[in-house]
Amino acid sequence: MQRLFSNFADGWPGAGLLIQRLLVGAASLYCVAATGGGTVAAPQVIGALAGLLLIAGLWTPVAGVVTACAEAWVAFSSVAHAGIAAALAVLGVTLALIGPGEWSVDARLYGRKHIVLPRL
Repeated sequence: MQRLFSNFADGWPGAGLLIQRLLVGAASLYCVAATGGGTVAAPQVIGALAGLLLIAGLWTPVAGVVTACAEAWVAFSSVAHAGIAAALAVLGVTLALIGPGEWSVDARLYGRKHIVLPRL
């Protein structure tokens, strides 16, 4: 799985990735919650589930691609909020390409490991 990530950025870049993951994930969830009890389409639900994965930082490249596809589907099928969905699609692609950052479940599961050799 580590091959899917360019690196696990730490410091300020890692904090920026954390903020971006939280923003995209929360916005995807908000788009479903803002329907106000109306009918929720399948791409919105798929985008919300991928948004939960982005918030946790789990399977970030896959969740980013799924978010991008779902939000692009919403943007092309709904004219009302196409701009927001298109922006979320672009941000999902950027997260898929950059990776999750140091503060994520992916970094804990698949991060760089240090091998300590025993002394002879």
